[in-house]
Amino acid sequence: MTTTARPDLTAHQTAMRAEFKDVAAQLREILGAKLVAYLGGVGETRAVRQWAEGERTPSDAVQARLRLAYQVAATIAANDSAKIAQVWMQGLNPQLDDRSPARILRDGDPDEVGADVIGAMRAFLVGG
Repeated sequence: MTTTARPDLTAHQTAMRAEFKDVAAQLREILGAKLVAYLGGVGETRAVRQWAEGERTPSDAVQARLRLAYQVAATIAANDSAKIAQVWMQGLNPQLDDRSPARILRDGDPDEVGADVIGAMRAFLVGG
């Protein structure tokens, strides 16, 4: 299967294989430090900068959440733009019972909510 048929495959591979600091840096580029801090459950963007620079490492649970967020955000950004990825991540989503993907990712276990968020992302990419 090629990345053309599955636009999220490249983002998934990067999310899983890259060092966490690189994932954090790229996610910060796409979503901005404030939204990444929200997703990571921290109240300050300084923590995001420290993650991106490798000065600090969050818990395994936060890393899993941010890797999933990267996969989703990078896929949307590659197909539309970073701004669209930001708006999509924060907006109320009918595929997710009118909840925002960012809130679902922040509050949920990635193993439990990941498939729902990825499904909503794929529906958005196909249907707009």
